This record gives sequence, C-alpha cells and structure tokens, in this order.
Amino acid sequence: MESILRAAGKLLDAELSGPVDLGGSSRSTVLRCETAGGGSVIVKAFGNEPESLRGFTAEAAGLSLGIAGPEVLGVDPEVPLLVMADLGNAPTLADALLGNDPTVAESGLLAWARGLGQLAAESVHRRADLARLWSRYDKGMRSWGDEPWIAQRATDLLALLDGAGIAVPTGLAEELARIGTAGGEEYPAFTPGDTCPDNNLLTSEGLRLIDFEAACYQSVFLTAAYCRMPFSSCWCVFALPAEIAAEIEQAYRAEVVGVYPALAEDEVWQAGMRQAIAVWTVDATVRMLPRTVEDEPLHPTRRPVPTRRQVLRHRWEMASTLEEFPAFAETMRLLLREVAGGWEVAALPGYPAFGDRETSRSFQAVDVTTPG
Repeated sequence: MESILRAAGKLLDAELSGPVDLGGSSRSTVLRCETAGGGSVIVKAFGNEPESLRGFTAEAAGLSLGIAGPEVLGVDPEVPLLVMADLGNAPTLADALLGNDPTVAESGLLAWARGLGQLAAESVHRRADLARLWSRYDKGMRSWGDEPWIAQRATDLLALLDGAGIAVPTGLAEELARIGTAGGEEYPAFTPGDTCPDNNLLTSEGLRLIDFEAACYQSVFLTAAYCRMPFSSCWCVFALPAEIAAEIEQAYRAEVVGVYPALAEDEVWQAGMRQAIAVWTVDATVRMLPRTVEDEPLHPTRRPVPTRRQVLRHRWEMASTLEEFPAFAETMRLLLREVAGGWEVAALPGYPAFGDRETSRSFQAVDVTTPG
C-alpha cells in the first residue's frame, strides 16, 4: 500500500495519506486517499497478471475517452495505476435493489438503463478514439471486444455437456455459431463492461458509472439483455416485476434507436435480444455449472443474495423458450431435467425492494420432473 501511495503521489506531485481500502478485486487494489488540501482521490492499482493488465488498459482507455465515469487525474502505465476523482460515498443501485424502498429502486433502475443507453448512443462514433487510447496504454492484451470469448464459451459449453454425459441435440454447434455475437457487427456501442448494480452510483447529480476494467465495444443487445434477464453476469440477481423489466428495457432502447433506427423494428429488436439471452446463458452455464457441487451464495459477503443453482435454473428456464434455436432450447430443457431436476432449491425470489409484486416470468416455466 505504501508503494502505491508513493507512486500515486509522485504522479500528482502531491502528498497522499490516510488510505482506505475500498475492496477492489483479485485484479486490482482500490484506495481512497486524502490530499494535503483536505480533499480525497481514488487510486486504483493493478497487478501484473494478464487479466490485471487487460483491466488496467481497459480502465485507463475507457475512462480517458471522457464520456462516462470519474475524471482521470493521472495514469502511470509502469506500476500500473490510475488516480481518479472521488465520487463520494453515494449508494449503489445494488443498495437500492436490496433495500426496502420500491420508488428508489425503480428510479435507480430507470436512471441506470437511460444512462447506459445514452452512453451507447454517444459512443457510436468514438470507436477509433478508444482504439487509439488502448494503444497508448497497451500492456499486451486484447480488449474483450476483440477477444472471441463468445465463440470460446460456445466451445466450452459443448465440452462441458459432453463431460457431464448429456447428449446434445443435433445442430447445437451450428446454432451457437449462428447466434454469434448477438449483433456486435451491426450494432456496436461502448460499455464499461461490468454494468452490474454495485458499479452504478446513485449520486445527487445522477447516475455515475464506475469500474471500467472490461470497457470495450460490444453489441447493444448484450447490454440491453441485462434489463430482461436481469443483470446477465452479476451477483445481484433476483426476479424483476414484469412491468419494471419492460420499462427499463424500453428506456435503454429509446436511447439507442436514435443512432440505430433499425432497432425501432420489433422484429429486429426481439431477435437481437433472444440472441443476447442465449450468449449470456451459455456464459453463465460455463462459468457457474462446475461450481454448483456445493450450492453456495453468489457473493461471499452481501446478503441477501441468490445461490448459483437458483440463478442457473432461472437462466435455463428463460433460455428454454428460445424456439428459433430449437437445439439450444432443447439443451436448456435437458439441463433443467437432468441437472436442475436434482436440485432442492427455491425458485429465484424477487428483489427485496419490490416486496411481493409480481415478478417477471414472461417465459414458460418448464416442468423438470417429467421427461419430454
């Protein structure tokens, strides 16, 4: 920590003190530090492992784009670390969703959806700028937008199913290839990458995004799917009231239609959303299924929080209705019968903030107790 303080202070030509560890991750250390003038800054230092270096480059390039996130006060590519403006101790969207005020939670969700949509729309013509900034801070790793992670997840799914002794339906590999990047070539936009509830601050000045470790350009549908699933790759996953899920999806869509007019067509929008749901369901299955031997909570400390089995079953139920991909849908039904059928877990509950309001079940629930 002392070496981080010295490097950050040298970068700012100012003395920093009183570091408070804000949690960070396995890839980074995040500190709130006091300045000699009585203010504070955020220092984020990264390790030297490949994913840490990718995270540094993405954060430095993504924030330096200047269209979202805290202001960058300095970047040291050698440590590597960034110094950013301190956005304060505002509650996060996760705090609102896990709280008891439905009005605060709903307004937070709408601010989040509109904010991400506005960011996507504003970024459409800035892709070359991000590439230039990536080159400036490059540590030898490709961005997630350039990484073929979706194709790799598809390959991993086939291997995972084979290892589990599940005979996949004919045509699954071809369908996964057809799902592709869910419109990443036709409808790309910038995203901080990890747009989960705990990375969205609800400040007095509005929504502020933090954590740009996976910043890249990807399909707008991969971001929009977070409204419907909800929160496709996150720990703060509960069922949303149906009308709120539809409202926030429309809020995001209304922003991106301005730059991609074709998305006003329901046929185009719904097809892209279904592809994105498939992509994120494959991702969740590959990442989480091997870790469901013990049904542990998705987050080590936050409560309430669902378990991996609860979330996977919810994802598989939704994906089992994607009948334009019949082999994929049947694979999801196989997982529900042959894997989840043996899990004695409760259904995914609704977000605490919305109490007993009817949650979104726009997909048909699948009977996992009978074959066929």
